[in-house]
Amino acid sequence: MLAGLELAVRDVNDAGGIGGRPLELVVRDTAADPRKAAAAVEELAGLGVSAVAGEYHSVVARSAAARADALGLPFLCSSAVLDALTEQPTEWVARLSPPQSRGWRVYADFLLGAGHSRIAVATQASVYWATGTRILRDHFAARGGTVVEFDMNALTPSALCDELVNTGATALLLLVGHPDPAVPIVKAVRGDQRVAGLLIGAPAGQPEFAEWAASLGEDSAAIPFLRYRPERLSPLGARVETTLREQLAQAPSFVAFEGYDTVTVLADVLRSHGTDRARIAESWPRVAVEGTRGQIRFSRTPGISVWQWRWAPVHVVDRDPGEPDRFRVLHAG
Repeated sequence: MLAGLELAVRDVNDAGGIGGRPLELVVRDTAADPRKAAAAVEELAGLGVSAVAGEYHSVVARSAAARADALGLPFLCSSAVLDALTEQPTEWVARLSPPQSRGWRVYADFLLGAGHSRIAVATQASVYWATGTRILRDHFAARGGTVVEFDMNALTPSALCDELVNTGATALLLLVGHPDPAVPIVKAVRGDQRVAGLLIGAPAGQPEFAEWAASLGEDSAAIPFLRYRPERLSPLGARVETTLREQLAQAPSFVAFEGYDTVTVLADVLRSHGTDRARIAESWPRVAVEGTRGQIRFSRTPGISVWQWRWAPVHVVDRDPGEPDRFRVLHAG
């Protein structure tokens, strides 16, 4: 994400900045900690920033959004998907990534279409995982399916395999942290002949990252996940992908494009409406910006408390078993 943000800032400044002044990116690491996120937003507000951007972890983004809302500081969230990003509707926060309810229902439709009507989920305590489990359970129940839940705070990966043998589940979804316990679970399931043929899935997107392939090798493939980018990027997206691939020495994940698009939107808003925080927040419904993955517009969506890009692309993909560095599109939502 940071690579995408920084590249977009360089591109904005190479094109003359904002009214002839350079756009400055002030970075603070939230370290996946909600308290650090709230403190970072407080600090940045005191430094006089015009807006806050970024964040990947949903629970952390919720903390940042709450603080930004309280301070009257515009926050464009790049990648967090929790539907309830704020407790109450707010004018201060907008989001680029699709809400969890949309993405995870697309993933459930993929599973059902592939014949998986009884699935198991290995999960940990978190509002993000709990919300995902509820979305899946409700979607499957409405279509005659079943979701069996296993608490990985109480089970080892080998004990999970013991439990899976008699469930009748044909798919196991990893609603857990990466690398631990996600990687050990994959190794245990792939190495246990009793559950051979069980589909492993990771809707939250961990298999997108190079660390996943490096940790699991051949076992990293054929694990479907959600990816928020189209099969074909826009011309801007293709250029950004080439630049980031050279910079990172690997293919950029969809999160890098989310970072780039975040700055692209904010730069357009700053050019059109200036740096006043209230005017920036008022501009969300008037945004119409061509990003790396299509034209970005924000609207109000039922059940979503922030301004939302409704049409962010949602695909279910996996790593090709014959070529793990290549991604296959399995389903589009």
